[in-house]
Amino acid sequence: MQEKISKQNHNLILENRKSLSLSGVTDVDSFDEKTISLYTEMGELTIQGRDLHIDAISVETGNMSITGDIWAIVYGDKDRKGPLSALGKLFR
Repeated sequence: MQEKISKQNHNLILENRKSLSLSGVTDVDSFDEKTISLYTEMGELTIQGRDLHIDAISVETGNMSITGDIWAIVYGDKDRKGPLSALGKLFR
């Protein structure tokens, strides 16, 4: 059986600065109601705001949805993609 290695695309859709849909998420590093730090296929990503909440995350697809008052979306190191951690697996 051949092992399938596929690189997912990374996209994000921000609607009215209240709802953020992401694809290509590989790991969630940390989160609270002001900051969510994660890794995507395109590197590190930090979302900042107020009353942030992770509504859904899928380990299988790499899709994630976040709601709250979103103030900033900041990309970091392009080469750090991070493995999927136990924290990320909690949100299946």
